[in-house]
Amino acid sequence: MSIRRGSRESRRELANAELIVPDALVFVSSHIGQGRLLMNCIDASVTVESDPLSADPALDPYDPANGPPFGADFQRRYRAAQRDRNERITGWALAELDRLAGTRARDRLFTVPRSWADLRMIDPSIEPSDRRPNWCYLGDPMRANYGVFGVGTVSTLRSWLSMWSLRTSQCTAAPHLARITLPAVVIHATADTGVYESDARALYEALAAPDKTLEFIKADHYLQEPDGARAQAADLIAAWVTTRA
Repeated sequence: MSIRRGSRESRRELANAELIVPDALVFVSSHIGQGRLLMNCIDASVTVESDPLSADPALDPYDPANGPPFGADFQRRYRAAQRDRNERITGWALAELDRLAGTRARDRLFTVPRSWADLRMIDPSIEPSDRRPNWCYLGDPMRANYGVFGVGTVSTLRSWLSMWSLRTSQCTAAPHLARITLPAVVIHATADTGVYESDARALYEALAAPDKTLEFIKADHYLQEPDGARAQAADLIAAWVTTRA
């Protein structure tokens, strides 16, 4: 398929590019990859992609009958359904590319509704932290989930396959971090409402660097709160770099 040919050409161009080799790497409030980020956030209850109100009641995270708190069985079913939804969109995108092959249209736009539904946003007992409960980057998760702004809301077929698909995207941290041996520090903001401690630990564990550090600061994702969080992060980075200069 043309999507695969284009991907090979892009990788070849990147492989031949002259890139500056860094001395070290610093990760601040970093997530684990585009596809996995969306998978964690996407509303598993959506049954019809073209209907912004469609929902399977048994999987609806905003139905009080399901929680919070969310039981272990619901969490397992919900996470599996999130993967299934991502896979359904991927299958549809690949089929659409096949359908468009040889036509005047090389690609097309489509929307992915309802992507503010990570159970951790709603239930603070799942992976407890310093974050504000029932909150996401856009405020109230339910209101954000039924709004028009979200993670991966508008894509082309090719951008979905390149960025958001669990099956085809290369935007997944772990396999790339496994090739990194430079000194690295991962800094996690413990009040982050979208990146969680498990994400930071996954990044840290995936790094092949023998010299790696995991640090925590009490702050939100953008280090805007509390006052002084950015200065604290800057001082932490400066001290870490100084010891390796």
